[in-house]
Amino acid sequence: MRILVLGAGLVGGPIAADLAGDPEYSVTVADIDPLALDKLSESHKLATLRVDLSDSKLVKKLASGYGLVVSAVPGFLGHQTLRAILEAGTNVVDITFAPEDFQVLDSLAKSKNVTAICDMGVAPGMSHLLAAHCVRMMDEPQDVKIYVGGLPVERPWPYEYKAVFSPIDVIEEYTRPARFRKNGKEVVMPALSDVELMEFEGFGQVESFNSDGLRSLLTSLDVPNMIEKTLRYPGHIEKMLMLRETGFFRTDPVMVNGISIRPIDVTAKLLFPMIKLGEGEEDITVMSIQVTGKKDDKLKKLTYSLIDRYDVITKVHSMARTTGYAATMAARFLAGGYYTNPGINPPENLAYSDNAVPFILKGLADRGVIYQFKEEEIV
Repeated sequence: MRILVLGAGLVGGPIAADLAGDPEYSVTVADIDPLALDKLSESHKLATLRVDLSDSKLVKKLASGYGLVVSAVPGFLGHQTLRAILEAGTNVVDITFAPEDFQVLDSLAKSKNVTAICDMGVAPGMSHLLAAHCVRMMDEPQDVKIYVGGLPVERPWPYEYKAVFSPIDVIEEYTRPARFRKNGKEVVMPALSDVELMEFEGFGQVESFNSDGLRSLLTSLDVPNMIEKTLRYPGHIEKMLMLRETGFFRTDPVMVNGISIRPIDVTAKLLFPMIKLGEGEEDITVMSIQVTGKKDDKLKKLTYSLIDRYDVITKVHSMARTTGYAATMAARFLAGGYYTNPGINPPENLAYSDNAVPFILKGLADRGVIYQFKEEEIV
């Protein structure tokens, strides 16, 4: 099968490299950055295309020549890119955390007989898949709680944070209102709200805040209480709140010496060099997916937990591993013909295919990304 990977960045690159390791796939990776493409082609058996992926017509033309596309473009390009791939009639696995609701493209995907697996990263992605898997095991699920964060091993001043995402996608976590469910009703809270210190088992102290990561789970799972919170080192959130409330994340233009400037563009330009996870800098991904409810006439809690670290051998960052390899395993599941469901499929849809969870978890474990499962009775 010919597979096209859109994006050769810190996550797209490892996606392309992982798929290129399978002899049954012919992999091409497309990006506008020649340095990123050259780096991949030097060490992996794949083809490269230097193209502007913001050009939807070009993306549609490219996608039509492949059996499967994996989209790893920045979030602000995600929706238009997904639409172009669907219009090309090509199956797709999409990791982009686009602000738009991808479900609005469901009729388009079905009209093209395309199976699209969207939000298939670590969170959203594995968080959704495993939450739905646990809900399926429950007789009466009551609560879903997801805690997740990507953190640097070193805690550099002043922000004590490093990111493998694009700067705009990072800022989105601090500005997009957080939707969750409480007592059966949807609740909307500001991002960075409800800050709490917590001990993450096997890792240490972190602080958490409300974030908008539930997305499709709000409509796909019938559970009365659901919430997602993002994890950071203590102290980071207050600094982001100060920046946000001062206006540094504003998207509406302001006039500075007669020049119209969007504050968010200046912030991204200044902030990202300080928080970008550099080559060789180690990171850790921590996640806990907790589902509580009645099972076998007892109140139980099912937990999937993950602590993943930078791979010193392959030099692939943990967030790229946990996000990218989730996407490549979903791509293999789709490419192998194990899943056919035309339309837009959030990750949790895969939980209702009996073989998907063990298939993906085994593939991740083979790549060193290991989820631990625990079932405990609540007395």
